[in-house]
Amino acid sequence: MKKVLLALCVLLLTISGFAQNKNIAYQDETVRFTVVTDGVIRLEYAPDGKFVDSPSQVAVIRDYPEVKYQVKAGKFIEIATAKMKLKYKKGSGAFSADNLSVVSQKGVNPKFEWKPGMQQQNNLKGTYRTLDGYNGDTYVHGTEHPKMPIEDGLLATDGWTLIDDSQSYLFDDSDWAWVKERENTDNQDWYFMAYGHDYKQALKDFTVFAGQVPLPPRYAFGYWWSRYWSYSDKEVRDLVRKLGQYDIPLDVLVIDMDWHYTEKGKGAWTGWTWNKKLFPDYPRLLADLNAKGIRTTLNLHPAGGVEPFEEKYDELAAYMELDTTGRKMIPWESSNKSFMSGMFDVILKPMEKNGIDFWWLDWQQKLNDNRLGNLSNTWWINYCFFSNFERTRETRPMLYHRWGGLGNHRYQIGFSGDAVISWQSLDFQPYFNATASNVLYGFWSHDIGGHWGNPIEPELYTRWMQFGALSPILRTHSTKDASITKEPWVLPSEYTDIVRNTIHQRREMIPYIYTMARKAHDEGLSLCRPLYYEWPDCQEVYSFRNEYMFGDQMLVAPITVPMENGFAEIDVWLPEGNWIEVCTGTLLEGNRTVRRSFMIDEYPLYVKAGSIIPLYADYNQDLDAAEKKYVLEVYPGADGSFRFYDDAGDDKNYDKQFATVEIVSERVENVQNVSISPRNGSFEGMSEKRDMTVKLVASDIPEKVYYNDKEIAWQYDGNAFALVVDLPTDAWENAGNLRVVYPQGETLDLLDGIKGNARRLAKAILGLKCRKADIVLKDELGLFGSIGEKVTYDPQSLRESVEQFRNYYDNMEQSLANQGLSEDDKAWFRGQVTK
Repeated sequence: MKKVLLALCVLLLTISGFAQNKNIAYQDETVRFTVVTDGVIRLEYAPDGKFVDSPSQVAVIRDYPEVKYQVKAGKFIEIATAKMKLKYKKGSGAFSADNLSVVSQKGVNPKFEWKPGMQQQNNLKGTYRTLDGYNGDTYVHGTEHPKMPIEDGLLATDGWTLIDDSQSYLFDDSDWAWVKERENTDNQDWYFMAYGHDYKQALKDFTVFAGQVPLPPRYAFGYWWSRYWSYSDKEVRDLVRKLGQYDIPLDVLVIDMDWHYTEKGKGAWTGWTWNKKLFPDYPRLLADLNAKGIRTTLNLHPAGGVEPFEEKYDELAAYMELDTTGRKMIPWESSNKSFMSGMFDVILKPMEKNGIDFWWLDWQQKLNDNRLGNLSNTWWINYCFFSNFERTRETRPMLYHRWGGLGNHRYQIGFSGDAVISWQSLDFQPYFNATASNVLYGFWSHDIGGHWGNPIEPELYTRWMQFGALSPILRTHSTKDASITKEPWVLPSEYTDIVRNTIHQRREMIPYIYTMARKAHDEGLSLCRPLYYEWPDCQEVYSFRNEYMFGDQMLVAPITVPMENGFAEIDVWLPEGNWIEVCTGTLLEGNRTVRRSFMIDEYPLYVKAGSIIPLYADYNQDLDAAEKKYVLEVYPGADGSFRFYDDAGDDKNYDKQFATVEIVSERVENVQNVSISPRNGSFEGMSEKRDMTVKLVASDIPEKVYYNDKEIAWQYDGNAFALVVDLPTDAWENAGNLRVVYPQGETLDLLDGIKGNARRLAKAILGLKCRKADIVLKDELGLFGSIGEKVTYDPQSLRESVEQFRNYYDNMEQSLANQGLSEDDKAWFRGQVTK
């Protein structure tokens, strides 16, 4: 009778259609079903009746938001949400194909009917622990060369995913939650995810029970320098000084393992004592770096434990109450709470107080713990380091580490390991980045330029840096080899300039990148994500696997092949709508494949028509400063909007203390409106006034420009072919409307592609002068080389100048003939402009 009453009560509670009691839809002596979201149901079978409420490695959240669902309890238990219907034969024991099924609800596409034991047909993959030893996706060590076994991810074109969490370890309820084993390994603990092709919602659903992706501090999105090299204090200071001389801002300095002693009797691969021969006063060095706004991290290979020659050996032994009579090594035991607490309190925290901002965990040794045989050492030390940082420090926790498995999205920045220097490795990394988003591991940090195996090729390194600037983290690194140098100044001057400009462009983009990183925290959508999140029913999104979205507004089609005759030629698939090719200003119609060619200083980045992109006005912006200068780039061709996000940058209160500004762009006939809503929210240290500039890309010359109905001054950037308007400093705080009135009949076609053609031609003119120093330019080539400056100085000449430029360009043969060039010079000049 009690069982009947319990079932009746559960049924009555859910008749209203809303979850109660932590969304437990049905429970009896051995089975429990919990509705997590309308797309996720937790299924538990416990033959001993002991269900698991403790957090697990994957599922750290047990309280879920209210969900609408229905339950029918009779011979069969039926639970229906908006996305699926689960049916289980009551009292039939462990889940099997004979007693359990889940079918999709109407509107979920593709349709599915699932039973235990069914295998997905097309999992879209997740990520893998390391690129160590891989040339692209092929392992090169040993005699066999297998392909990388990328783990399955959370998404599949099948429209459903089963996560079996039955064997993962649990957390206890201590102040510093620690690993514990499950009492009954015969239990079944599953999560069934139903999503059809709504991949984005599936990822957000995963965060409801697996936790959100923490927001990295803002500085993480700047430029990192790293090299496996035995730097000294002086060499570090010289490196920082020279980067400054070359106008290259540095945000993070990575010091590899030579920070500690490595010679026999003092250290090894693992080490915990600063090498005073190289760093006689490391706190002073760190303080000086910090004063320049540079964060510092150290490499750790922790598997070797703590040897008796280490400086802190006796103190750690006393902390753990160990007998040191035999002066034995204190072994590394990830699951030993006393040991891990001692490592932090005795060895690591003093270095943190002296200026180490975060740690680089480079675990390469034994995969699993000695005591808990199925506990991944990588997974667990990632948790230990991140959670200890979170518990004990005031700044925002961040960890730089190897992938340990599902659930490691909660520990942010990934270190991908030692890839071969090759075009094949570069070609593999865009896909590797994008699929990692399918397990929410969206902040991979690669050794940009590759790690080992071949000398640095300037072209390859430059293309890798361009890709790195449109990756989650921009970090250069390489092995300890004097022939592998990545300092920009060792490259030929043309490549030095491009690499420097690439770093500048990356830093300018941080406001956009940081806003998208917040979206990863809120919605589970990584910065670099596959195209199939947005266009799941287009076959091209699966075949053009190297293309990816860089946030909501940008599409990247990486160049991963060398140039031929000065151009890299690639096929680019563009989704529906119109897209602007940033480097050339070309407007391209989507839902088709286009063949595009790029010089070494050009890269295939595409922005959706109508997009609004927030940037820093100055690439050298102090990322910690309260007052910053911003540029809002507004792209033509459609209406658009953007929710700009900001916070203190390195605090732990970002979930509650942050600010947003809504920006909307609308075009009505010949009037362009850009509306800025009042700031919503605030955070500690926030400046109430900010310099903001609106930059209307591919803009004609306006008749009038108004801000809040008052006429306002404007400028024209002739090299970018963009209208530039400085807004009042209170635009950040108060509602405002920028209204630009254009001439009747103004069209977007006016400036289509002019930016790229003008830049290529100006560069060709300079090269021509080097070939013929006494050349006197005629009208045609004179305009080719100076149209940007001409319309900057005289904006009203834009239409006439552009029309004349196009006429000269379309009749290139005649323009070159009028200049009196030889056939060799004509051929050379054409080769600098088009493939």
